[in-house]
Amino acid sequence: MRANEHILIVEDDPEIGSLMEHHLTSHGWRVSLARSGAEMEQQMATNRVDLIVLDLMLPGEDGLSICHRLRASSAIPIIIVSAKSDDFDRVIGLEVGADDYLAKPFNPRELIARIRALFRRMELGAATPSLHGRRLKFDGWVLDCVAHTLHNPVGAIVTLTPAELALLQVFCERPARVLSREQLVDLTTGVGTSATGRNIDILVSRLRSKLEPSSTGGQFIRTVRAGGYEFIAEVSVA
Repeated sequence: MRANEHILIVEDDPEIGSLMEHHLTSHGWRVSLARSGAEMEQQMATNRVDLIVLDLMLPGEDGLSICHRLRASSAIPIIIVSAKSDDFDRVIGLEVGADDYLAKPFNPRELIARIRALFRRMELGAATPSLHGRRLKFDGWVLDCVAHTLHNPVGAIVTLTPAELALLQVFCERPARVLSREQLVDLTTGVGTSATGRNIDILVSRLRSKLEPSSTGGQFIRTVRAGGYEFIAEVSVA
């Protein structure tokens, strides 16, 4: 967690807002409150905001409209909180640009976990700057990130599942970086999913079985004890 991360809670219920503020500040974050979209704008005009916790039911402009408007000009992480808990509202919230959706009432510890996961995702979300490419090459292999295909060193397509492809792309875009299982879950499946570190272990095992027997170096993915995994092949834009 970076120092002085600033979270803005947009919530018109003072009791709920104060409760969230108490729990978040107790975990080291700087927190501000706004009761409407207009107050949110005032806060953002005068302070750096790193993440927004946004209620759907607000006086004046509602949370969905605010989220949609923010997304037009900003990539700031947004967690929607709402008493509307059915799947339709959750899907709409995510479609207009929210990064996560939490139904009320919720355990404050769950909100804290979601916030931490989003901050981790932000820190690791950027690929290595030199590896912004359609096709990434390592040890003769070519991963096409647009066509979602993998070619081995002799040019044949190697069949990977969507989950395996997503994990391989995360590794190729972040070579020589130790990524924990928790971070890999966030980067491959998103925040708030049911995936676990065990899912990552299984995917890594499957990738190794398809990649490493025919590699010249013998190993692409290194297990880091008490750390996670590291992609150790040299990666370039093909």
